[in-house]
Amino acid sequence: MSVKECDHHKGKKHKLFKKIFWGIIIFLFIILVTILIIWAILKPSKPSFILQDVTVYAFNATVPNFLTSNFQVTVSSRNPNDKIGIYYDRLDAYVTYRSQQITYRTAIPPSYQGHKDVDVWSPFVYGTNVPVAPYNFVGLSQDQTNGNVLVIVKLDGRVRWKVGAFISGHYHLYVRCPAFITFGPQSNGIAIGDNGAVKYQLVQRCTVSV
Repeated sequence: MSVKECDHHKGKKHKLFKKIFWGIIIFLFIILVTILIIWAILKPSKPSFILQDVTVYAFNATVPNFLTSNFQVTVSSRNPNDKIGIYYDRLDAYVTYRSQQITYRTAIPPSYQGHKDVDVWSPFVYGTNVPVAPYNFVGLSQDQTNGNVLVIVKLDGRVRWKVGAFISGHYHLYVRCPAFITFGPQSNGIAIGDNGAVKYQLVQRCTVSV
C-alpha cells in the first residue's frame, strides 16, 4: 500500500470516528432536552408532612441548664405528584426548643415513595442531660410552670425525584413541625400505660422546604 493510499485510509477512519463522536453528543443532547422538557411539564411538587402525634416519655428539666427528654413522634408524608416518585435517601428527626437542639438526631431508614403514596414514620428522639443555654433554660422553666411548652419537631434529609427511568440529583429537604406540649391541669394529653408517658394528638401541618 502506498503512502498516499495509507493517508487516505486514515482520513476515512478519522471522519468515521468524528461522525460517531458527534452522533453520540447529539443523541445525549436530545435525551437531556427531552428530560428537561418532561421535568418542566410535570413540575414536581414537594411532599407534604403532617405531625400526627407526640408521645412524651420523659421531660426532665430539674437540673439547672440540662434537659433529659424522650419523645416518640409520628409523622406522615404524602407524595402529591401523579407521575413522580421520591427517594428519601437520608432523613434525620430531632427536636428543638427556641432554635436550640434538645435531642440527638434519629435516622429514619431510606425509602422510596411512589406516586400519591403516603408513608408514616414513628421514630424515637431523645436526649440525656443535654446542655441548654441559660437564657433558654429560664424560658423553658417558665413555660413548663405555665403548663405549655412549644417545641419544634424537625426532619432534615436528602431526596431525589424519579421521573420514569430518570433520577435527579440530591435535594436538601427541611421539615418543621410545631408541637405544643401541655403539662399539669392544662394538659390535654392521654396517659399511656403505667410509666408516666403522655400522648398528644396533634394532626399539625408542617412547613416543607426543598
